[in-house]
Amino acid sequence: MSMTQDEMKRLAAKAALDYLPDGGVIGVGTGSTVNHFIDLLAPLKGRFEGAVSSSEASTERLKAIGMQVIDLNAAGELEVYVDGADESNKHFHLIKGGGGALTREKIIAGASKKFVCIADETKLVDVLGKFPLPVEVIPMARSFVARELTKLGGTPVWRENFVTDNGNLILDVQNLEIMEPVKLEDRINQIPGVVTVGIFGHRPADVLILGTPNGPRILE
Repeated sequence: MSMTQDEMKRLAAKAALDYLPDGGVIGVGTGSTVNHFIDLLAPLKGRFEGAVSSSEASTERLKAIGMQVIDLNAAGELEVYVDGADESNKHFHLIKGGGGALTREKIIAGASKKFVCIADETKLVDVLGKFPLPVEVIPMARSFVARELTKLGGTPVWRENFVTDNGNLILDVQNLEIMEPVKLEDRINQIPGVVTVGIFGHRPADVLILGTPNGPRILE
């Protein structure tokens, strides 16, 4: 039986429910796989005080299922954060930010004890970088940061007609082969005007749940 990518995403999202705590506040990411997770969360929502959300889009969706959305400052440390990824390697280093929510995602991942990443099996790669690396930048720094990223061997492309929830711009860096994710994360973070780079190396996923035609594959 052939299974669509969407069905594989839903399988991964369903498997993530097993990692949720019995109460408190949970962290919820952004994207197509997370949308399945939010839908599946609806019948369980009474268990939790609420959720911290990584984007306006997810906030709307959480409110639609009747879940209270709580500010991270009020929530404190979270037990679990569930989010997707654009790419993952076998060390659970990720590329995120295809949806443009990378800054809030990185903050919530950092504030969570356990980061459960849900994706379909096509997202697992040997080397990160085929997916263009998103970098959120302060608007006035866009051209400068682009020149600096070019020096690192990438081809930055301005994501036109897109503004992040934080009011910033995104450069998507093509043609990178990211052999040392943590090093490159540090390097790009040092460029003045960079808000966040979409490499999750310092804070990788703790659990990777991949939807496959044979059911969810869980890597820990």
